[in-house]
Amino acid sequence: MASPSIIRVIDLETTGQAPPLHGVCEIGWQDVALGADGQWALDGEGGSILVNPGRVIPPITQAIHHILDAEVADAPLWNDCARQILDPYPRRLALAAHRADFEMKFCSPAMTRNADWICTWKCALRLWPESPSFSNQVLRYWRRPAGMVHERGLPAHRAFPDAYVTAFHLRDMLNLASLAQLIAWSNLPGLLPRVRNGPDRGKDWRELDEEVLAVFAADRDADVRYTAEQEQARRRAGGEIGRQSLQSALL
Repeated sequence: MASPSIIRVIDLETTGQAPPLHGVCEIGWQDVALGADGQWALDGEGGSILVNPGRVIPPITQAIHHILDAEVADAPLWNDCARQILDPYPRRLALAAHRADFEMKFCSPAMTRNADWICTWKCALRLWPESPSFSNQVLRYWRRPAGMVHERGLPAHRAFPDAYVTAFHLRDMLNLASLAQLIAWSNLPGLLPRVRNGPDRGKDWRELDEEVLAVFAADRDADVRYTAEQEQARRRAGGEIGRQSLQSALL
């Protein structure tokens, strides 16, 4: 029987935020596949490998993932091992990560064979807007995905456990929306369900005055700017201003 097509969920642990100043020190992965029953499910055991980042790991990042310089000293370099993990050709339909913009900075199109990406953070904003927060771990404990083995998702901030947790979010997203829809949402800025900073923090965007909304529409943050612009467009199309009532939601 032919192996099923997969979406490979990855997670990177790094020495810092951006290459080439910083490098990868661990990659983890977990596959999600479409079954014969038309449902998506985790596929295979996944895994992780340590990577030599080619530089010292700063204490500030060691405090997050606890990977030591001595542990990666004899590990392969990123350019020597990335392609075989990122591009399990021809099975892979796309790559996925939570806040995929970060992983994409380290995974060049040449490494991924120009793969499509799914950002489970951006998709969660649209599919589960009522979540109290949208981090990988908050979604894990707020949603409590069926079938997750608690211990396999620990410790947090290591590559395989984080990829494993993200894979459950992706599985459930794919069973709610199409692959094409998730990719399309991932190619846009994040659509924030609530204001996340300032004196209006926590408010529904529908509650904001026009003047306040205009300020957000000029914000430096692409997600804030995009969300404010979408709310302005909704109002121009006749959308009501103010928090949605239970009665209008039911209608």
